[in-house]
Amino acid sequence: MTAATLTDRYIDAAMRTVPEAQRSDLAAELRASIDDQIEARVEQGEVRSAAERAVLTELGDPDKLAADYTDRPLWLIGPRYFLQWWRLLKLLWWIVIPSAVFGVSLAMVLDRASFGEIMGAVWPLALTVGVHVAFWTTLMFAIVERTEARGRERILDPWTVDQLPEPRPRGAGLSDLIGSLVFLVIAAGAILWDQFVGFVPTQPGLSFLDPALWPGWILGLFVLMALEAGLAIAVYAVGRWTIWLAVVNGLLNAAIAIPAIWLLMQGRLINPEYFPTIIGPEGAEVGAIVAIVSGFVIAGIAVWDTADAAIKAVRARTA
Repeated sequence: MTAATLTDRYIDAAMRTVPEAQRSDLAAELRASIDDQIEARVEQGEVRSAAERAVLTELGDPDKLAADYTDRPLWLIGPRYFLQWWRLLKLLWWIVIPSAVFGVSLAMVLDRASFGEIMGAVWPLALTVGVHVAFWTTLMFAIVERTEARGRERILDPWTVDQLPEPRPRGAGLSDLIGSLVFLVIAAGAILWDQFVGFVPTQPGLSFLDPALWPGWILGLFVLMALEAGLAIAVYAVGRWTIWLAVVNGLLNAAIAIPAIWLLMQGRLINPEYFPTIIGPEGAEVGAIVAIVSGFVIAGIAVWDTADAAIKAVRARTA
């Protein structure tokens, strides 16, 4: 049996990943190309064995050569769909991970799990969900790209100018200032109305917030709200969010959210008589559920507002 030459070994390696129907034609074409290049080097005075080795070295990895012959991509996500893949992946991360963490956390709180147990469960959950989202999204795009590489019609629409996003809000315009001030005024008015009038027509004077919060806690909240108004005016005066303004915003959010959540945990934020009065004996259980959900809402708003201001500050600094 004749020993296989380097050329034979190279062609055999290259044809392993080529479809059977194309294998013989491509093998003959590749052999002819290699032989021509070897002969050209021999005519220039090179030894045949050295010329053969040099030609095969220049051709490179046979699997890569076969992929070029068959138009088979050698990447997981190629440049055609990379941006669409990355945008969708970030969007799913922002939606799926917080939703999963919120749902599990809420269920554990209702089950009276401790704070340590909740933290010990949500971090592995967030990591697991993030990995799964990345894996399945990447797999979908990889399948789409390889399906199109076989000559089928385009599955995902190409980019058009209609997809251009609207300019990102800077959060420092006059409308932003007015919106912030109006919201703070409405919030202050709602707190005062709750204390002196109440929101239940059949129970005048029944406040949603615990009456024991007056005057100390409520006055402290009004001071923080006044500082929030001052911050909104400062952002408008500067014309953009800065790093320091974003830090102040985060501190104000923490100064409001942390005491509010602590009061909720102590059962001192919501009036304990509110739900039993308007619902009946089962109102205490309803009040506990409302307190838990309110805690998540307060924390979520604080985190979102802090992150939003930080992102705007970074963008403004980069610009």
